[in-house]
Amino acid sequence: MPVSRENVNDIERITVLRHPEDIIKTYLSILNNIKGKWSHFADTTSLSQLPFMFDKIREIMLCAKGSRETRLRFITEITKDNLEFCKQVAETVEVRHLEGVKGNFAINDCEYISVLTTENQSESESPVVTKTTTTTPCAVYSNVKEDIQQHQHIFEILWNKAIPAKQIIKEMEEGCIRYQTKIIEDSQEVSKALYRLFANSEELDICLTAGGMQYSYDHFFEVIKKLWQKHQQEDGKHTGIRYVTSISKDEVGLARKFMDAGIRIRHVKSLPPMSFVVSDREIAATIEKMESVKMVQSLLLSSEPAYANHFKTIFKEIWKNGIDLDERINDIKAGADLSDIEVIHRSPRARVIYFDLVKSAEKQVLLLFPTTGAFIRQQRMGVVRLCEERAKQGHVHVRILMPADKLTEHAVQTLRQDYPYHISIRYIEKAIDTKATILVVDNRFSLVMELKDDSKQTFDEAIGLSTYSNSKAGVLSYAAIFEKLWQQSELYDKVKETNRLLESANARLELHQKMQQEFVNVAAHELRTPIQPILGMIGVIRSRKELTNKGELNSYLALIDRNAQRLKRLAENLLDVARIESQSLVLYKEQINLNRTVSDTIQNDARDHINSSNRVPIIFQPFENGEIIYVEAEKERVIQVIENLISNSIKVTKDGTIVVSLHKSTDGKQAIVSIKDTGAGIDKEIFPRLFGKFATNSFQGTGLGLFISKNIIEGHGGKIWAQNNSDGIGATFAFSLPLANMITTIR
Repeated sequence: MPVSRENVNDIERITVLRHPEDIIKTYLSILNNIKGKWSHFADTTSLSQLPFMFDKIREIMLCAKGSRETRLRFITEITKDNLEFCKQVAETVEVRHLEGVKGNFAINDCEYISVLTTENQSESESPVVTKTTTTTPCAVYSNVKEDIQQHQHIFEILWNKAIPAKQIIKEMEEGCIRYQTKIIEDSQEVSKALYRLFANSEELDICLTAGGMQYSYDHFFEVIKKLWQKHQQEDGKHTGIRYVTSISKDEVGLARKFMDAGIRIRHVKSLPPMSFVVSDREIAATIEKMESVKMVQSLLLSSEPAYANHFKTIFKEIWKNGIDLDERINDIKAGADLSDIEVIHRSPRARVIYFDLVKSAEKQVLLLFPTTGAFIRQQRMGVVRLCEERAKQGHVHVRILMPADKLTEHAVQTLRQDYPYHISIRYIEKAIDTKATILVVDNRFSLVMELKDDSKQTFDEAIGLSTYSNSKAGVLSYAAIFEKLWQQSELYDKVKETNRLLESANARLELHQKMQQEFVNVAAHELRTPIQPILGMIGVIRSRKELTNKGELNSYLALIDRNAQRLKRLAENLLDVARIESQSLVLYKEQINLNRTVSDTIQNDARDHINSSNRVPIIFQPFENGEIIYVEAEKERVIQVIENLISNSIKVTKDGTIVVSLHKSTDGKQAIVSIKDTGAGIDKEIFPRLFGKFATNSFQGTGLGLFISKNIIEGHGGKIWAQNNSDGIGATFAFSLPLANMITTIR
């Protein structure tokens, strides 16, 4: 049903119109209902149906334009065939040109109509014509608000892309050539554009990336073949068709077919990263991978002379460096694939080849950086990261030679730690003769990049000429140079390590001699101290025939006993040290009550070691809540450690207290015994070797007690440590032992 002004505001609806009369009436009704604007979009096919009703349309539009402020707009493709009609329309409405438009729709303020044409085929009884094709128009009418807004938005987008009709009409009437550049993103349109480019050309140059030969044969061989034959029949108006591509052994047969069809072909190893076609009028280019089963989906097309000349120049250079097909086939037949040696003048191209070679590595990458700056620049550029990826993902072994420098030390250490089996780095002297970064990949490819200016911050600025090669002799020569430098650096490292070990050994020998001398002095003093009173007391006892004072006799005997015990402990310590160094110290472990063991030891030390001149109180702090803790240990050895630590605290503490406490570790798996004193603290010179042999700076001990204690505790699976107290008064010694149900037997 046609729609009249009276029912425009009825309930919103979408209606399909199938009869031509209804479509025309509805279309004219929409024109009559114009309030503020009317927009029409039509392709050339639809436009051919308008002239028979154009007078009626123009009458309504003139009326609408004259009676109210109404904007009337029309988009179509202006061609030579519809030029006069478009000029007439332009007298009444605003007209713009848009190439390749498809469809037909019109919109006013509140209504929309889209006209479609469908093709119908019917069988015929005629033996000559078996099918007939007719077209049936249909239309969709809508007054739905959202639908109207959507199509108005679409029209605005198309209007903004279109060109004013006056400009196009003027160019067509004056015979001006219109240049344009566009991107086609439809496979069918790409195919049509390439067919048209081939057909309209008088010269044709084609550059195809690897694999492009099969693609070109599958999609365009017949067209190009017919094109060449046609032009040859027309007195040779076409200057010829040239191909450059990378021809492998498998593509020789295809290449011969092109050559037999009259097409000149050359082989080039290093091609640009795009395929392109350039004729005498325009160019077409794509960066898509050439696959015979798939049509190119995106194509850059331009008739701009500047573009065409640019691509012609590129093709000319590629063609000049190419190898004729016959020569290429001979090389392949001889089994000697052609080696390429390319001098690269532009650093951006060298950078692309650099990355491509590292990415292609399958087994090995050799890299020589002549300066620290070269390493930093190429690390910043991403080469080092790419080497990490190949090492991690492809299991490629990367070896790097470079000068040692504090600026790169952290990066080198990180690489060595993260990739210990796949990345090896050695240092070379900064005065190395070569001033080029050398890359060798799989002993098959090499890239030598000359260092032009090491002060520059970027790779492109610092690099001069570069040389790429896959020549076996050349690549192996650079690999040999690298190996020689690698061996020299390895020998240099060994010499340095040997010197370091000698220096370390000499230092240790000097320290050992010094410690040995100190021990002799201390041991002599320790042995002389108890021997002298023993001999003296024995002499006194012998000189007196009668000792009437029994207390005096007991005093003499106690003095002899204490000093004899000192001799005994010294001898036992020396024996323990010998056992520890010979790894023959044996522990006889059993479950012991740690609370009782520590308490009993404190009582014995308080009785035996505190004399009248130094009565420092020893305070015992057991586990919280009176908890009884058992450990699996040799009781006598644990007592020996506690006595050593308490004895040390007594020697250095004149005032204050000594606190012995028990507690558990935070994970609840260890028992900890700590001895905190208020003495002189730990000497900063002794601290680094506190638990070593002979660690003493006085004649008040041999310096063996802490060494023995450390080995006893570690033999039980525990740890021992010490620190000066945070308040600056005294020190704290502590050791840990695994709880009985956590410990494992140490053999």
